Amino acid sequence: MKRRSLMFAVATLPAAMRLAWAHHGWSSFDQDRPLYLEGKVVRARWQNPHAELVIEIPPDLKTPADLSKRELPAQTAPVDGPGLLAKATVPSRKDRQWELELAPLTRMEAWKVREIQPGTTVSAVGFGTKDEKGDAVMRVEYLFVDGKAYGLRSSPA
Repeated sequence: MKRRSLMFAVATLPAAMRLAWAHHGWSSFDQDRPLYLEGKVVRARWQNPHAELVIEIPPDLKTPADLSKRELPAQTAPVDGPGLLAKATVPSRKDRQWELELAPLTRMEAWKVREIQPGTTVSAVGFGTKDEKGDAVMRVEYLFVDGKAYGLRSSPA
C-alpha cells in the first residue's frame, strides 16, 4: 500500500507543480511598473481561487491619453489609483494574448461584476511578472468593463 501511494505521489507531482506555478502570489509581480492592457476576451474562467480572462490585444496598443483622468471607485485598501493610472504603460512584451488574473469570486460579487463573456472588450491596469519570462500574465488592480471601473485589490468602500 505504501509503495502504491508513493508511486501515485511521484506520478502526480509534475501536474501539481504546474498548478502551483500557474497561480501567482503578489511577490511574482512587478508592483513598481504598472501596465495597461486592452482587448477582446477570448476565454473566461469564473472560478476560485480567482476569476481569469484571456484577452487578445491589438498589435498597435497604446495607452489612452485620458487614462490618468479616469474616475476610480473607492476601495477598503489604500491604493494610489490615480498614481497607478498616471504611470501605466503598455508592455514591452509582444505577446498578443494575455491572461488577466482578477479577484476571488466573492470580491467580484461584492463589486457586482457580472461574469464576463468571450467577445467583450475590457481594459485593465495592473502588474506583469518581474522577470517577464514565461506566460504573459497580469495581476489586475483596476478593471474597466462597459464604461465601469472596478478596483480589485479589496472590497468596495
